[in-house]
Amino acid sequence: ISAAVKRLQSYGLNPGAAKVTVRTVREEDWAHTWKKYYKPLKIGKHIVIKPTWESYEGGAGDIVVELDPGMAFGTGGHETTSMCIEFLEEYVKKGSTVFDIGCGSGILSIVSSKLGASRVIAVDIDEVAVKVSRENVKVSGAQNIEVKQGNLLDVVEGKADIIVANIIADAIISVTPQIREYLKSGGLFISSGIIRDRAEDVKKTLFNNKFDIVKYKELGEWVAIAAAL
Repeated sequence: ISAAVKRLQSYGLNPGAAKVTVRTVREEDWAHTWKKYYKPLKIGKHIVIKPTWESYEGGAGDIVVELDPGMAFGTGGHETTSMCIEFLEEYVKKGSTVFDIGCGSGILSIVSSKLGASRVIAVDIDEVAVKVSRENVKVSGAQNIEVKQGNLLDVVEGKADIIVANIIADAIISVTPQIREYLKSGGLFISSGIIRDRAEDVKKTLFNNKFDIVKYKELGEWVAIAAAL
């Protein structure tokens, strides 16, 4: 790195002293220090994401989800997650079956359960995400969430009223043809994790697979889409 920075002189740039220093950082330092910045967060009308180590006095109608994301994706603070939560708040009904594929911290599964879903299956290919999700489900007290390790829809059975996938555009495009097999007639496919530049590609794939786009959200550089079968 030091040698490369010094070569900047050949491009007419002055790198200054170009000193490179190295130090070892204990894993616990970065794994836990961030927690001081993670505070209770209200999303949508009633959903409050509360870190397990924080106290929170909820207001009337608040649905509080306790969460420790650990090293898995999903604190609620990212645009893609918050848009999914807003969609779930709008569309999950009492007795709904929800499949959460690419569940990360388990946040969307727990929200679905709190909103009245009677059966939730959470799936992630990552071992750490599965471990974290199971821990968060236990903290939530939900008895109707099953967390499985596997590749997207390969490990689920039956059909859902709602399938939510907060992953990336390429994965959504790849899995969309399969979604139909696991979604009840009139069911809803909520997809997010889509960078705005890829939104048209995802929309085209949904149209080609006979989905009707019910609602489209943008927040920052990100897009979430609710599509009905």
